[in-house]
Amino acid sequence: MISHQLIGAEVSLYTGKLRCYLKYKNIPFDEVTASREVFQNVIIPRTGVRYIPVLISDDDKAIQDTTEIIDFLERRYPEASIYPSTPKQNLVSLLLETYGDEWLVIPAMHYRWNIDENRNFAIGEFGRTSAPHANKEEQVAIGQQTAKPFAGALPMLGVKDDTLPAIEKSYLGLLADLDRHFAQYSFLLGSRPSIGDFGLIGPLYAHLYRDPYSGRLMEAQAPNVVAWVRRMIEPAPLSGEFLADDEVPDTLYPVLQRMLEEQGPVIRQTMEQVGNWQGGDQIDRAIGEVGFTIEGVSGTRLTFPYMQWMWQRCCDFYASLEGEEKRRVSGMLDVINGLEELLEQPVARRIHRIENKMRVDKAQ
Repeated sequence: MISHQLIGAEVSLYTGKLRCYLKYKNIPFDEVTASREVFQNVIIPRTGVRYIPVLISDDDKAIQDTTEIIDFLERRYPEASIYPSTPKQNLVSLLLETYGDEWLVIPAMHYRWNIDENRNFAIGEFGRTSAPHANKEEQVAIGQQTAKPFAGALPMLGVKDDTLPAIEKSYLGLLADLDRHFAQYSFLLGSRPSIGDFGLIGPLYAHLYRDPYSGRLMEAQAPNVVAWVRRMIEPAPLSGEFLADDEVPDTLYPVLQRMLEEQGPVIRQTMEQVGNWQGGDQIDRAIGEVGFTIEGVSGTRLTFPYMQWMWQRCCDFYASLEGEEKRRVSGMLDVINGLEELLEQPVARRIHRIENKMRVDKAQ
């Protein structure tokens, strides 16, 4: 039987997200390490970009980007869908995927590259991934070179000396909120993982659980989050149900409120800057600078249009709701300050992913 190929790495945030999904859905796959040779011979020729993970499907389609891969596979493997069929739960799951994918990269990158123990561990992992047959000394040298652009990206994400205490305070607050939730529920919305769980697992597993210092921190501060991580990485395939009657547990509201307070203004500024883009229909990966505030501390970071692409999924679903479904969702939104206003903010110019490049609608 021909299976899918997951090309990625244990050290990779987004590979962790996709691997957990494949295991939960019981989709047959072989994992291929994204070595330098695989990048040169497979990833770049097949996708045109240098990012992992990549899925080579069982009928030889090459797909890059975990959200697109998951949606591709959901159409082929609809059993035990990770998208809830009810409006409140589906909106929450889309919101938390956006939060995990696009915002929790901040603490994930901080703890990996600003903590020496984690940094040295990651360098070793990068070296083993890039050159699995090299000796240890060669792997360390290769890992140091490979790691430079990742460690160098911290200021672009807003991870700077003056924001570090606030980033850590916010992360520990999030762990406390999630720990209270997972003390009562196996996953975000019941006994089945949703797309929101898979969005959160990337940073919370591949960086913050698996790296040694942050892993010990999680064990000490949030044992119920650790238990959830372990359920996610070794799931009972195709099992579980979402909560009945479209219930969204009250324990998730603090997580959503944190998302809105920290990431919400960045989403709003990103949409405004995309709307003012003057560079043609292909848009750069970063197009300017936005301000943000975490735990009362303000900073700046680059503007990433991809965040809008993720946010559009939330907006599109919300816009599709009518009648009783919209009224039920509106009742939930009343509890989360600023969410309804952000969901109703018009997207002036939409972002599209075409052949792994981002395109933007023409200005009106």
